[in-house]
Amino acid sequence: MKELKDPIAEARRYVANAEKVIIEANYDPELKIYTDGKYIKMAGNTLWNGCLIALDALLNIRKGKGRPSIDKYKEAAGQRDRKLLAAIVAGYETMHLYMGYDGTKNKKTCDSGFEYANVIIDRCAILLPKEVCA
Repeated sequence: MKELKDPIAEARRYVANAEKVIIEANYDPELKIYTDGKYIKMAGNTLWNGCLIALDALLNIRKGKGRPSIDKYKEAAGQRDRKLLAAIVAGYETMHLYMGYDGTKNKKTCDSGFEYANVIIDRCAILLPKEVCA
């Protein structure tokens, strides 16, 4: 995997892209839901992929064959920082499962996905050595 110059900036770019995508989901303020799950799925997957960029830079678990499972991320985060672990557990459920797989149309759930993405990326930014983000 190609190493990024500033993985935190790249992760934040993914969040910005997800914000642009979710606009296409057409929000109905009366019902407090989005009307098109396709764009929710796209936004959720984009958010989670942005988080993975930050997590990969911090946790460095992409060694060996195959892709790492969520369990590897949770294990590595638990050894490194309990707050990060809690954010990963909640964020994975919200961004990857509810938004990315289910395409939930609930606005509060989607807003939570964006919040968790920012929490994970911010926590990685705090924990990453400064020379990595230069």
